[in-house]
Amino acid sequence: MAPPVKSGPRFNQMIAVDKVRVIDENGENIGVMYTNEAIEQAASVGLDLVEVSPNADPPVCKFLDVGKFRYEAQKKANLARKTQKTQEIKEIKMRPNIDDHDYDTKMRSVTKFIGEGDKVKVTLRFRGREMAHQQLGMDLLRRVQDDVVEVAKVEAWPRMEGRQMLMVIAPK
Repeated sequence: MAPPVKSGPRFNQMIAVDKVRVIDENGENIGVMYTNEAIEQAASVGLDLVEVSPNADPPVCKFLDVGKFRYEAQKKANLARKTQKTQEIKEIKMRPNIDDHDYDTKMRSVTKFIGEGDKVKVTLRFRGREMAHQQLGMDLLRRVQDDVVEVAKVEAWPRMEGRQMLMVIAPK
């Protein structure tokens, strides 16, 4: 059975290259030296030699406490995960002959969703003979677009899907 794969930065004996660029515990550049010599210097200070930039030529290593370095990196990753916002698609359903007050109520919801950073899918459902007046639906969606023009942009222009007309609005 193979040993578990080490995650995180390489340190001390895991560093496989001959020479490394070394930065001391105060952040000052010591220069390029042999890896074994750098490990000994780090040990004399009571720290580990940690590879912070493995892709550089030669790799950059720093005198650090590995446990503390991993802890800080994990903390930073958790904070980034916590503050990221997933964008949802909220749906608002309307009819082509919607009344003004109902329209205003729906638009308040649309601006609230956009303010929260979500996309809004405006669905216009046609019934019966309303299908003969698709221009009314197009005018209504154009009105929606004009009402949110300063806070949002149209991501998917109005299109017909069966008896529905759809439009997607995203925050600017």
